[in-house]
Amino acid sequence: MRAPWLSRRNVTCTQKKDGTLHLEHWPVSVHRLAARIHQKLPRGFLVFDFRRLQMRLLHIHPALARCIAGFGLLASMAAAQAQSNFAKPTKSSTCPNDDSALKLPPGFCATVFADGIGHARHLAASANGLLYVNTWSGRYYGDDVPHAGGFLVALQDKNGSGKADVIERFGETVQSGGAGGTGIALYQGWVYAEINDRIVRYTLPGGSIVPAGGPEIIVSGLPLGGDHPMHPFIIDSKGSIYIDVATATNACQVKNRQPDSPGISPCTELETRGGIWRYDANKTNQKFSPAERYATGIRNAEGFAFDSSGRLFVTQQGRDQLHANWSKLYKAPEEASLPAEELLLLKAGGDYGWPECYYDGLQQKLVLAPEYDGDGGKQVGVCANKIAPVASLPAHWAPNAMVRYDQKQFPARYRNGVFIAFHGSWDRAPYTQGGYNVVFQPLQGERASGTCEVFADGFAGPHEDPAGAAHRPSGLAVGPDGALYVSDDIRGRIYRIVYEGGSGPSGITPCPSASAPVHEAVEAAAQPPEGTHPDAGAASNKKLPVPEGATAAMVALGDRIYHGQVGGASCTGCHGENAAGSPLGPNLSSGKWLWSDGSYAGILKTIKEGVPNPKEYRSPMPPMGGAQLTSGQLGALAAYVWALSH
Repeated sequence: MRAPWLSRRNVTCTQKKDGTLHLEHWPVSVHRLAARIHQKLPRGFLVFDFRRLQMRLLHIHPALARCIAGFGLLASMAAAQAQSNFAKPTKSSTCPNDDSALKLPPGFCATVFADGIGHARHLAASANGLLYVNTWSGRYYGDDVPHAGGFLVALQDKNGSGKADVIERFGETVQSGGAGGTGIALYQGWVYAEINDRIVRYTLPGGSIVPAGGPEIIVSGLPLGGDHPMHPFIIDSKGSIYIDVATATNACQVKNRQPDSPGISPCTELETRGGIWRYDANKTNQKFSPAERYATGIRNAEGFAFDSSGRLFVTQQGRDQLHANWSKLYKAPEEASLPAEELLLLKAGGDYGWPECYYDGLQQKLVLAPEYDGDGGKQVGVCANKIAPVASLPAHWAPNAMVRYDQKQFPARYRNGVFIAFHGSWDRAPYTQGGYNVVFQPLQGERASGTCEVFADGFAGPHEDPAGAAHRPSGLAVGPDGALYVSDDIRGRIYRIVYEGGSGPSGITPCPSASAPVHEAVEAAAQPPEGTHPDAGAASNKKLPVPEGATAAMVALGDRIYHGQVGGASCTGCHGENAAGSPLGPNLSSGKWLWSDGSYAGILKTIKEGVPNPKEYRSPMPPMGGAQLTSGQLGALAAYVWALSH
């Protein structure tokens, strides 16, 4: 059956004998895609997500709608989308209690173990089945009000239902000066936790799941502030505690995250940041100092895991903004595809390259950073003497936690590798974001034995971006019963994943390769329950007010620039698709202004000059959002931002 009335751009729509719908002569043959690809179509687009075995309707070209309707498929697609609604997940006979909305390999099931416990970061599971959680607070979460009773949480499933029926809190509170933290671990009957600039420990008395007394300080004076103020850690069997002291800046520039700003040489920040520090978990009242640095050149190592031989692996979050800050050396798509995230084998005295080097996943090597005379990825220079990762991971996915599976409930293949929780990207904007999942990285000895595999997905719901994600993986732990626990630091959800049996590794989904194209910039706008219209954006622009000195056409152009369709700006990465703000940037529609009086001229000046030292957010904004805008585009973007607030 051919639809001859569908002729725009010579597109043909054909239904094969097996009932499948084939679109021919699009830029890509959609039916032949074997991995998750977001392919933008004229005036709207469909997302064909074969990795998740679903098709999501974001926008739809009218001709394509007629084509699908002609085959009687539009209703069935809408039904499929309704069934995949994040708030109302479907349940299978294999997993009748699944209320998680997660997508897992065959044989695995997930449930919500606890919910709403605070901004849950790292986890620790005890030998008797208790789960301990550290939670965080502050401007990254919009300065919302933390739970009363303490930032540390103990969870227990007393009746064996797979749900936490006992939830108790302890530790410091806002009233005692606490702000929470990320790191947490169990060692020799103590709960160790990060709080502000300290690692402390609490003793657990018999018969209680929470401590009765106050904490003892293990290490104090850990550096705070800057881009990465958290201090995840791990403790080995001998009592050595390894602490991530991440960097204050993106790339040790003279002006952090500003275009063409050179790197400080030598990078004095490395004296107290950008590495792993080692202390004794059995000693109290130790003070932070440069002398205890164990390894250096690590920008942000939030995930730690020992393998069965005692080797320590850590994750590294790669640097940001190669194109935004060095547009003469890097193309716009390379903002999203470079550099790779990394899995490192930690060695005493090791230097892993930051800030002079970054890892190019496509070339599979460390290359010289532009701040240190790099030429866009060709030169190696001093990077030849740095330690390369044992595995490269997709760019900007943000590894936040890692754990080795040391139980027997999962299939045996999962005992030879690590699970990694990816918090999800922001710096891939205006291209499709990535991460927001848990992957499995197979290992053999000191090396990766294959590419990583997407193990658990669907945490974010329909909107994989910092502003719209429903949940973001942040911590991992393996319980004594073999369950894998995953924390979420947006709404404080804890997931429990178990294996119920199946056909083995048939449902394995490889992570995208470093050479996978980022495709066109997309506008993944929020989807209202009544659906979307292909011209909704254009219609809304007509209703937006126009500042004096601008025109309605400028506001419309500014909308396209803001959403990455013109000019290569990445505004949505920090301010959100609907400009309502995110943990990285303020709400642009609230009428509250931090750097101007909110006038058209004031907004234009702020965008043009950038915000090198933000007042309420961690990450500076480069001039023009890191894009190379013309004066006309700059005026249009300012007009659109003004219109949003009026």
